[in-house]
Amino acid sequence: MSVQRRKIGDREVYPVGLGCMNICHAYGPAIPEDEAKALLVRALDLGCDFFDTATLYGFGRSEELIGEALGARRQDFFLASKCVLGFRDGKRTLDGRPEAIKAACEASLKRLKTDVIDLYYLHRPDPNVPIEDSVGALADLVSEGKILLAGLSEMSADQLRRGAAVHPIAAMQSEYSLWVRNPEIAVMRACEELGTALVAFSPVGRGFLADPPADPAKFHESDMRLSIFPRFHPENYKGNLALLNEARAVAEEAGCSVAQLAIAWTLAKGPNVLPIPGTTSLKHLEENHQAAEVTLTPEQVARLDAHFAPENAVGPRYNAAAQSTVTTEMYGFEHADG
Repeated sequence: MSVQRRKIGDREVYPVGLGCMNICHAYGPAIPEDEAKALLVRALDLGCDFFDTATLYGFGRSEELIGEALGARRQDFFLASKCVLGFRDGKRTLDGRPEAIKAACEASLKRLKTDVIDLYYLHRPDPNVPIEDSVGALADLVSEGKILLAGLSEMSADQLRRGAAVHPIAAMQSEYSLWVRNPEIAVMRACEELGTALVAFSPVGRGFLADPPADPAKFHESDMRLSIFPRFHPENYKGNLALLNEARAVAEEAGCSVAQLAIAWTLAKGPNVLPIPGTTSLKHLEENHQAAEVTLTPEQVARLDAHFAPENAVGPRYNAAAQSTVTTEMYGFEHADG
């Protein structure tokens, strides 16, 4: 079937992109680099033409792998990366000063083996730098032809509006899935008003919205889901698993997998929503890509909305330390959870 492409700024892409974080780190040890490159090439061959990476991923290695694997086919895909969250001497840094953003862009261009980045996000807000100053640096990079579009990530609707007053914001990246509904509080409305795409990361709930779902008992000790995401903690996870029964029932009706259902649900939430599931599995890559062909009925979407109501998730989205680094709006009950 023909899949309707979606817009980011003035560009059109296949509606399901590829998040390129966990080819290098996050959910356990990195996969062998030849496998990572093969996965990137396979994604492009399938027709996935939106690759989303960041300076921080693998301390720059994710960008390098994209450059090495896909550099010769640069004109065939839309490339996004992120700054502000970076690294120095193997340690994570946070720096939203204009001069730091411009230096980070130069380094990313080299790692990515390209002259221009299609979409460049501020990965996180820097509380010590006004958002207007950081977005001003992105505007300068657009003027210089080093990036084409400006984006923000994990920020509030207010910051989106303030940033957009300086320069058009083509995309806001936020965690958005059946399991994490926070953009519905305010960010989605602001995106619609401003003509900003909502790039939904972790649309499969970091592996939770699958069948079988991710099993915390089998996670590697380095898997950040064990430390940063309380919903995967044993005391919370058992309660969350009960949510999947309805997802399985609707997926069977729709003739798709639970992961495809989760991705299709994000696509059904608006024509400006673009999910970017990540994976290290070629099988899952193809499954995720095909989710763009799944159409849910309004009744099915409404059933999922109600069953996965935000207050039904057990445990907060982030631990306190991670929550302190983002400004995406929270529900009242989340504040109660700390």
